[in-house]
Amino acid sequence: MADAADPQPNAQELGEAALQARFEQAARLHRQGRLAEAEPIYREVLRQQPDHFDALHLLGVIAIDTRRAEDGAGLIKKAIALNGHDAFAHNNLGKALLDLKRPAEALASCDRAIELAPDFAMAHNNRGKALADLGRLAEALASYDRAIARSPDDAAAHSNRGAALSGLSRSAEALVSYDKAIALEPANAVAHYNRGKALDNLKRYRESFQAYEEAYALQPDLIGAEGDRLHARMRLCDWREFDAGCAHLLGSVRDGKPNAGPFVFVTIQSSPGDQLQCGKVWLANTLAAAGRPAWQGERYRHQRIRVAYLSSDFHEHATAFLIAGMFECHDKSKFETTAISWGPDDGSDMRRRLKASFDRFVDARSLSDDAIADLIKSLEIDLLVDLKGFTQGARTGIFARRVAPVQVSYLGFPGTMGAPFIDYIVADRTVIPQDRQEFYAERIVWLPGSYQANDGKRAIADKAFARSELGLPAQDFVFCCFNSNYKITPPIFDCWMRLLARVEGSVLWLLEDNAWAAANLKNAAAARGVDAARLVFAKRMPLAEHLARHRSANLFLDTLPCNAHTTASDALWAGLPVLTCLGDTFAGRVAASLLNAVGLPEMIAATLGDYERIAADLATHPERLAKIRRKLADNRRTAPLFDTKRFTKRIEAAYIAMHERYQAGLPPDHIAIAEPPA
Repeated sequence: MADAADPQPNAQELGEAALQARFEQAARLHRQGRLAEAEPIYREVLRQQPDHFDALHLLGVIAIDTRRAEDGAGLIKKAIALNGHDAFAHNNLGKALLDLKRPAEALASCDRAIELAPDFAMAHNNRGKALADLGRLAEALASYDRAIARSPDDAAAHSNRGAALSGLSRSAEALVSYDKAIALEPANAVAHYNRGKALDNLKRYRESFQAYEEAYALQPDLIGAEGDRLHARMRLCDWREFDAGCAHLLGSVRDGKPNAGPFVFVTIQSSPGDQLQCGKVWLANTLAAAGRPAWQGERYRHQRIRVAYLSSDFHEHATAFLIAGMFECHDKSKFETTAISWGPDDGSDMRRRLKASFDRFVDARSLSDDAIADLIKSLEIDLLVDLKGFTQGARTGIFARRVAPVQVSYLGFPGTMGAPFIDYIVADRTVIPQDRQEFYAERIVWLPGSYQANDGKRAIADKAFARSELGLPAQDFVFCCFNSNYKITPPIFDCWMRLLARVEGSVLWLLEDNAWAAANLKNAAAARGVDAARLVFAKRMPLAEHLARHRSANLFLDTLPCNAHTTASDALWAGLPVLTCLGDTFAGRVAASLLNAVGLPEMIAATLGDYERIAADLATHPERLAKIRRKLADNRRTAPLFDTKRFTKRIEAAYIAMHERYQAGLPPDHIAIAEPPA
């Protein structure tokens, strides 16, 4: 049969012409995509002529295309040693190195390919991917533009250009690039998936779900697609096939597939062990190889401990609202503090307040991961604190470069990073009980009280809202939950609907995250026999006024498996009692941590049955709820939760303990912090 792999003759019997004919046969099969037939013929050629450049090169390409990038890189390097002037070989080596998450080496290979062939569009595209993996997004964008100028119909280059624009917070422009990529290649799953990400950023959630749905249909094992598809549905409160979707995603993670990002994963029912697996698998499949650590074991000797906080949230953001007071309370005689920010400068009072609270504030929006790593190393930072974890805008690659002696995960992500380069996670005995420490890759630092910082200066507006202004009944009971809509799951909603049925005239006051979720929740209420008009939706408003309107509610109902975090602190600070149910994971135990720290352990239910019973009891016995409200009012100013100075002393004691172990040459270990003296 033409082009079929004939029985192999003895390689020693092939003359030069016959050997070349065998090579050409393999090349034809290769071009036809018949890789399994082409590969043994290339190997036959190489057995007789080990220095056959083209056979080495193309065998390396097959290895790359069949997910054996290490083998492919080795073969192509041998080919380049024979002929270093082939642009295609250098470009393909760059592709292999990208697959191996070695972007710095890939960049050098792509640069060499472009030096040899300046109009080589594919090399410009791969160069952009290498730069993007290094966090050099503006340069990556320029490379993609050069690739597109030379090959306007390259769907991959348009898709990659969109990813760079998204990383630069230019989502609307990114959408144009993704649309172009999809027009050129409708089956480009990556373009559909990244289009979903851009639509998410633009809060066009229904369209983002449709984009994720398309990506998942085209490539079910595309990294992150299954999880983001489910999460998009959760944002919309679209619970069709919810249980099956969660079960399938859980199975994917247990099978070692990177089908969900860890932030998405903590919002579904899972165990601490599952979440550890998710973090490890995600990093193994998404994080570029770090290369040689920036910090090489030097023992810094500074008069003050140098602490740097890394985040994109140093502006009007929930994290900043919690932690701003802690930054201001740091003991500057003991600590030198640095902020490294790559988020927007929104010109807000919060931004100005944050900048004033640090010894050094670095706006790093224009800096690559490598440049930030070099900066941290040059500053001889002792403790590097990641306030992002796996949340939106994270730059985990900086920490992967091991740029400081002690690297810490705190506040931003409620769970383990699963990373060997994060030494400690700051927690408390509620969010991480001692018997669950095995499910954390980090060593645990247990603070007394709650792990969560709170700002005792948060202003509450003087405005007294009339219930009628907020769409609430004048006298009837108001259950409230201002959590993001994706945290509302069917079992919790079922419970809430039973409460509305039991408490005559009561309403449920929710945050209107998006109009589609509101409509779906109303439909879900009606399907459960509850008048949809008993769901009232609150629009977003400035924080001080938002805190003030809490006074119009009677009881805050928490969610599970992912609790209220900042929203629980908001409610308690505003004087609104919070009822929670204790979950299995860090994310499902945060509200319990806060309630313990404010002296209201009786508001922590052990089961959903207890949660429903307590809620109904408080709603139907006003005197019991009034007692809880008085206790909260008394404790709000005296309990540890909102004592920012006291909390800062606790976390400083933790930093000192971590630093002392490092200075003594000891490895990280679990640390329990005692209450520091007042």
